[in-house]
Amino acid sequence: MSESLRQKAQAILALLAKHYPRAHCTLDFKTPLELLVATVLSAQCTDARVNQVTPAVFRKYPNAAAFAAAPLVDLEEAFHPTGFFRQKAKSIQQICQTLVERYGGDIPPSLEELVKLPGIGRKTANVILGNAFGIPGIVVDTHVGRVAQRLGLTTNKDPVKIEFDLMALVPKEQWTVVSHQLIWHGRQVCTAKKPKCGECFLRPHCDYGQNAAQ
Repeated sequence: MSESLRQKAQAILALLAKHYPRAHCTLDFKTPLELLVATVLSAQCTDARVNQVTPAVFRKYPNAAAFAAAPLVDLEEAFHPTGFFRQKAKSIQQICQTLVERYGGDIPPSLEELVKLPGIGRKTANVILGNAFGIPGIVVDTHVGRVAQRLGLTTNKDPVKIEFDLMALVPKEQWTVVSHQLIWHGRQVCTAKKPKCGECFLRPHCDYGQNAAQ
């Protein structure tokens, strides 16, 4: 890794910290299980919509055993407003059944164990570890991947490879908060379509933004 890339990353991290000092997980949760469920529901759905749905869901299903034992049709009905509700209901029930069988209904605070759960990949595992357990992790969702590529912090397209590229550039204690900062930037400025390069504070350090200026 070149020294110039390290210096570029440091400059970017400083600007992200300045502009998004309160960046955080925008899913509402009180327990690791609630965050897991909310994260699964957030696929192809806004966090705001998920937050409208989950209070009633969490009251009705307070633990993994309740999700595991629920009639699937009831879960589908509860998750309907988030879209793809049949797959989400099936996935959450399978996860919770596994949690009950293997972990007594608890969420294991380990990346290696979390990714063994059905349908849970590194992205969701790192969301849970970083926000529910305080264990640093880089979350590579579509926003993080897009912003990191445009900035020139990675040339990879595979989320896992992007994760490891960012891990090498970002101090470990900042992994979780930088993930949130990149997500917020991707939602507000560096959007997939028509990114706001003209008003982007990262433009001087951005490969994509510099090309857009030409």
